[in-house]
Amino acid sequence: MKIIVIGAVAAGTSVIAKARRNSESAEIVAYTSGGDISYSGCGIPYYIGEDYIKRGNLTPRDAKWFESRFNMKLNINHKVLSVNPNLKTIEVLNEITGETFEDSYDKLVIATGARPRKIDFNNNNNIFYIRDVETGDVLKKFIHETSPKKALIVGSGYIGLEMVENLVQKGIEVTVIETNSSIGRIDPEISIYLEKYLAKKGVKIIFNDRIKNISEDGKSIYTENGNTLEVDFTVAAIGVIPNVDFLKTSGIELGKSGAIKVNKYLETNLQDVYAVGDCATTYSLLTGDETYVPLGSTANKMGRILGDRLTGGNLEFKGILGTSIFKVFDMAFASTGLDEKEALEKGYSIEIIHNIKPNQTEYLETSREMIIKAIADRKTGKLLGVQILGENGVDKRIDVFATLLTFGATVDQLFHLDLAYAPPFSTTKDPVNYTGMILNNAINGKNKIITPKELKEKRDEFLVIDVRSKSQYETAHIENAINIPLETLREKVKELDKSKKIAVHCNKGVTGNMGQNILLNLGFNAYNISGGYLNYSTLNNSSKVSKI
Repeated sequence: MKIIVIGAVAAGTSVIAKARRNSESAEIVAYTSGGDISYSGCGIPYYIGEDYIKRGNLTPRDAKWFESRFNMKLNINHKVLSVNPNLKTIEVLNEITGETFEDSYDKLVIATGARPRKIDFNNNNNIFYIRDVETGDVLKKFIHETSPKKALIVGSGYIGLEMVENLVQKGIEVTVIETNSSIGRIDPEISIYLEKYLAKKGVKIIFNDRIKNISEDGKSIYTENGNTLEVDFTVAAIGVIPNVDFLKTSGIELGKSGAIKVNKYLETNLQDVYAVGDCATTYSLLTGDETYVPLGSTANKMGRILGDRLTGGNLEFKGILGTSIFKVFDMAFASTGLDEKEALEKGYSIEIIHNIKPNQTEYLETSREMIIKAIADRKTGKLLGVQILGENGVDKRIDVFATLLTFGATVDQLFHLDLAYAPPFSTTKDPVNYTGMILNNAINGKNKIITPKELKEKRDEFLVIDVRSKSQYETAHIENAINIPLETLREKVKELDKSKKIAVHCNKGVTGNMGQNILLNLGFNAYNISGGYLNYSTLNNSSKVSKI
């Protein structure tokens, strides 16, 4: 059996490695465009920003090493031009000599990845894209040789924000322009916290705007909202497009995203043709729907599964949650599962909570608060998705939540998790446990939650009671809120109207929950404001920049 693999980065090399581990008899041949294989694409922003990170750190293996290790033939600088599934042949271009030739296969694996989505000003030498090590080389050299002072980043996705940090570390003033009203794929009320953090770091973000024109020298950027930005260069990070153009005449079926449609066996609609990695569709582990979330972790997983199946194994691709994480300066954001918009579009009746908790015991100097937004299905009690923003401990919690989602956990199960505790690592009840408690009380108990967004929309329906201290209330409070400190609440309730719905809050939620319980036990219809005054004030005092 002859296996041809097109592409040799994450997915392609994973196919090769697993196939060879399973079988010594298979003939394996790979073709890949460019000279680098199995490189760390996710490390490119750090390679650009950190002098101690060398090119070799991102490209630890070359073709000769790979050929020797896995007893196969790896042809670098070879681009596949077309596929003929009827004849089981491919047409290949040698990028060095210009020669073209054909090769034949028994099994064909397409692992061609994706390329950056371009903006409409590509004839300009001052516009850079980040996708492979070679593009990283170009920008790194430009920064070293020209010592630029100002940069524009187009797009606020993960790559864009990782570039923010690494350019700022180089002493470059950074502005970000984003067509939407919040950062990347982050839900708006979590995005606001990150926006405020980035503003403190001197990063300007222009929302709801896009580039209209760029001067010939690339240094003057004109936007649709009338902004003029003077910069030394631009980095475009507005997503990727699957590399499938060479398949136009093959008859292969593409999904909604333009990526190659595959099933759980990673088979395409063409006999003996498979696809893995960023050029292929995936599907949601929660809904079963087709999705496209190009991640290195998913590409590696798909590659291993296919390598196993091609050589007699029975692994299946189970789908993904889209679990992801990035860091910008000291702040980390992570998400898993469905976001609020997706959950609503799928028809779920959702419970939303915001849980603000420290990552470890508060008296430790490394303790930092994180905000957790969790979404659950009111009907089944199942957890649907989580987003977390914080400086420390975000990665640990998102992986726990991803595990829970994978196995279909219900919110009542989260409290019972036996998670590790010692002061340097967590609090006695971990933020994961607390999230489950809040969701379970809201769905299965009596402690209803109202989000700041809901309260703002229904403000006339609620009497708002602030159970913080008088001094906290006088410093700042929700408009028309009544201050009844918790210690006086029991004696003051006789002055309240039981026919009125009450929204009670403290600063972050815990004392508000205590006040809510008092009111509920005394016959009032009381809600707790999700995330307390801190969350409400953050969300309602934000101002989006669309013009500077």
